[in-house]
Parts: sequence; C-alpha cells; structure tokens
Amino acid sequence: MAGITGIGSGMDIKGMVEAIVSAEQAPKAGQLKRLEAKTTTQLTSLGQLKSAISNFQTALSALNSPSSFLARAANSSDAKVLTVSASQSAQAGSYNVNVQQLASGSKVALAATAGDAKLNTGSVTIKVGDGTPLNIAVDASNNSLAGIRDAVNEAGKSQGLSATIVTDDQGARLVLSSSKAGDGNDITVTVDETGVEVGRVSLNELAYSGPATQPTLGDFASAEDPEAAFSDAMAEYAKGAQTLAVAQSAKLTIDGLAVTRDSNSISDVVGGLSFELKGTGASDLVITKDEAGVQANVKNFVDAYNALMSFINTETKVTTVNDSSAPVTGALVGDASVRTLINSIRSELVSPQGQGTVRALADMGITTKKDGTLEMNSDKVKKAISEDFEGVAAYFTGDTGLAGRLGDRLKPYTDGGGILASRTDALQKTIEKVDKQKEDLTTRMKALEDRLYKQYNAMDSLVSQLMKTSDSLTQLFDSMPGFVTQKK
Repeated sequence: MAGITGIGSGMDIKGMVEAIVSAEQAPKAGQLKRLEAKTTTQLTSLGQLKSAISNFQTALSALNSPSSFLARAANSSDAKVLTVSASQSAQAGSYNVNVQQLASGSKVALAATAGDAKLNTGSVTIKVGDGTPLNIAVDASNNSLAGIRDAVNEAGKSQGLSATIVTDDQGARLVLSSSKAGDGNDITVTVDETGVEVGRVSLNELAYSGPATQPTLGDFASAEDPEAAFSDAMAEYAKGAQTLAVAQSAKLTIDGLAVTRDSNSISDVVGGLSFELKGTGASDLVITKDEAGVQANVKNFVDAYNALMSFINTETKVTTVNDSSAPVTGALVGDASVRTLINSIRSELVSPQGQGTVRALADMGITTKKDGTLEMNSDKVKKAISEDFEGVAAYFTGDTGLAGRLGDRLKPYTDGGGILASRTDALQKTIEKVDKQKEDLTTRMKALEDRLYKQYNAMDSLVSQLMKTSDSLTQLFDSMPGFVTQKK
C-alpha cells in the first residue's frame, strides 16, 4: 500500500503486514513449488526415456531389416585400378579383373590464329561421333575465338561439349572437349562461311575432319628444294588443328572374358556388381556376405539397450544419504509403466526362439549382467555370424524374430497418444494447474495485504485521535487555577 503508515501510533505497520502475509503465503507457496519441481523433473525424465526408447527402436529396425542380412561386402585388391560395390542380388564369389584401357572422350585443338583476330561470319557445326550436331551461328556479336567459345559452352552443356582457348607457340587455339567416351565418338567441325570481309580470318580455319597426317621429307622428294618444302609443310602442320585425345572405349577382362564398354562406370557385366574403373592394371574382387555390417548392427542393438536400461536404473533408484536425511529418489521411482516396460523387454530377451543353433542371445555371446544391461563378447558374436549367418538372421528378423517382438513391446510407449504421450499430457496439465493456483494465491495475498493495511491504518488513525484528545485534556487541566500536577 502506498504512503507512509504508523505515524499516529508509531507502530511498524508495513513490517507487521509483510510478516502476516508471508506467514499466510509460505505453506501453500512451498507446496506448489515442490509440486512444480517434481512434475518438471518427471516431464524431463519422460522425455529422456522416450528418446532412449526411440534410439533403441532405431537399432532394432536396422537389425530387423532383411537388407541388413542380404547386404554384400565387395572388396577390390587395388583401388587404384577399380572400385566395386555390390547390391543384395550379387552372389558371393571372387573375380580377377584386368583393365587394359580406360574409356575417354575426344579432345581437339583447332588451327592457331591471332588471339584478338576477327573471324568471317557464317556457322560452325560441331559433331561428336554420330550424335546430334551442335550448330553455332557466327555473326558480328561473336565472330572471335572468345565469342565462339562462350557460345559452345552455353549451347553444348547438354551434350557434354565444352570449349576453352589455349595459346601455344603458334597462336591462340579453340580447344574442344567432349565427355562422351567410346570408340568412334570423336569431334569433327564443319564450317559454312557466308560473310567475308577483308582483314578478317577465314572461318574455314576452324574446320576439323580428323587427325592430320604429319608430313615427312620423303613426301617432297620431287620438289625443287625438298628440305625447304618439307620445312614449310611442317610449319603449316604445326599451325593446323591438332588431335589431343582420341575417343576410346574401356577395355577389360573379367576372369579372362573380354569386355568393352563406352564408360568407366560399368554395372551390366556381373549381376549385382558395379565397377568404377580408375586406371589400368589388375585387381582381384571378393564378394562376401556383409558379416561386419551385421556385427555392427548387433553392437548398436546392445549399446542402445544398455543406454535405455542404464537410464531407467538411474531414474528408478533410491539412494540413502544418511540416517538423519531423507533418501534421494529418482524421478521415475514407483512408476508402474516403467516397471511394465522393463518386465516386457526382459521377458522377450530370455524367451528362446526356434530350433537352430541360435535360440537365445547367450548362444552368440551376449549375456545379461546383474544391473540388467547386456554384455557382448565380440569374438563369440563374430564367430556365430560367420558359422551360422542364416541362423542369426532368423533369430533377429521377421515378425517372430527378437527385433520384431521387442519393437512390438515398445510401440505402445512411443506412438502418438500412447503411454508416454498420455503421461506427458497429464503432467503438462498438472503444471498448468500449478500456474493457475500460483496466480490465485497471488491474488488472495494481495487482497489480504490490502485488507490488513486498511485495518491497521484505521487503528493508527484512532490511536492518533485519542492521543490528541489526551494532550488537549492535559493542557486544560494544567491551565485550571489550583490544579497541581506532579512532574518527575
């Protein structure tokens, strides 16, 4: 309440009111605080429990997937020669692959000209093997090597054609490259020159029909000066178009069988296998069942289960501090749904299945410790997978497999509207009720405070008036004749 109170009586009204309000508020406020803290802790624990269960479900899904046991491991003895991958349809086995030649595309350097020279106008048609011709119109806007280069790069992207300019000792050359590999997929260039102007370079200089034959001195034996004629021919040859790379197919043998393909990525030779050729040479391929992948999935299953059990053990544990203090309890102590979850999971773990060599986790080296977590002997698991791959697969996979049965037990807890969702909703409502009760308590305490201030201020005013009346009577008696007062 605003203003200074207690002036008339000299009492500390503010302190008195605060003490009374605090005493009235403390029990209920403490109760709400404890309830809010407990509920919040339970909410956090349920969220962490759901996360741990979800991680366990993920591990179970990977283990229950038939593809985990159908996967194949493929290994190449020399990854510099080729790499290999295997699909589920690949058969276990071994192959010897000898790569004699990699597939490559065509690359040509057209005749050398001055780098800044202007060309006559017309059209340049580029063709790769028997493919669709790429026609480049050459006009005043692009009649230079740079202009044609840019036009080729823009229009030739879809065909795997690209162009650049390289300047060598002879001048600037337009270099064309094709990504289309395979025998016969060589680049050719034809020219249709329609506009000729003095001082410009002929567009015909860019024509290319194939590798040119290098002249020899014998070709000019009948010339008046053979050496001079040969020198001129060599100069013209050097300036002319050059074949930088001839398109070729990949050539290899698989166990001695010849294979030719127009790509270094090969997936149609051995069923289920895909090769990526990297270089020439020999490499041995070994295709096996992916035992390492299965062992990794089993380990993930054990780790996820142990993480779940360790969390539950912590949250349901009661720890004694000392004789005079209350024990410390986990957030989920006494939670019936958690007890049910643990019992249902453990019942599935100890339930034997099938008639094979692998009927329980212990048959492959996975045992249960005193705290309920699992202990995995990696060597025994590896041996079980190696010796009875199908038996391990049958134990974990399918509707009646361990992974499927455990998944069915966990599903009601994590589904929308399931056990954990319902518990979470109930706790959220408790938090909302606590918030409402805290608001109501604040309102009541404010009303109490206002009422007390009014009462004490009224009392203070009355005391003040009585004191004034007393002072007036005292003064009146002091002024009366013959009235004697005794003063200490």
